[in-house]
Amino acid sequence: MASVLLIYYSRGGHTAKITQAIAAHIRQQGHQCDVVQIGHVETIDWDKYDSVALGACVLYGSYDKSVFAFATQYQQQLASIPNSFFSVNVVARNPEKRVPENNKYLQKFIELSPWKPKDVKVIAGKVDYPSWRWYDRLMIQLIMKITHGPTDPKAVIDYTDWDDVKVYGEHLISLAK
Repeated sequence: MASVLLIYYSRGGHTAKITQAIAAHIRQQGHQCDVVQIGHVETIDWDKYDSVALGACVLYGSYDKSVFAFATQYQQQLASIPNSFFSVNVVARNPEKRVPENNKYLQKFIELSPWKPKDVKVIAGKVDYPSWRWYDRLMIQLIMKITHGPTDPKAVIDYTDWDDVKVYGEHLISLAK
């Protein structure tokens, strides 16, 4: 039985939902999986895990500073076991942007983070205009207009490939072996 640690940052809740789905799938396969939210980390017993994945969402073209702070503080621990980073972003609604080399947000993380993940994954996120603050909605609508995405202020579109999320869970189990 593998023991997997999932660490995540979520702003609107979608990355949390994705992380919980990964954890549920890992557990359904008979493995141990713990989930920790950045900002709610007290202590981590790194030695008890066979693999670790850190996931974060993109907003306005970057990750929250707490993601970089976590990667900086725990870079040695993250690097000491099989590891992965997953990026949740709406630009990945386009299949070519789900390819790590084609996703500028993932590449930006790799460039700026002192921790260099051994494995990476891009997961398409969700547009949820009604739940966003008015200024976030307006800014993202502007970005979507430029990138030919949805701009209807009532739009709620989940671009996440949930079957692929399960495949990623399987992948994290395979890293642990």
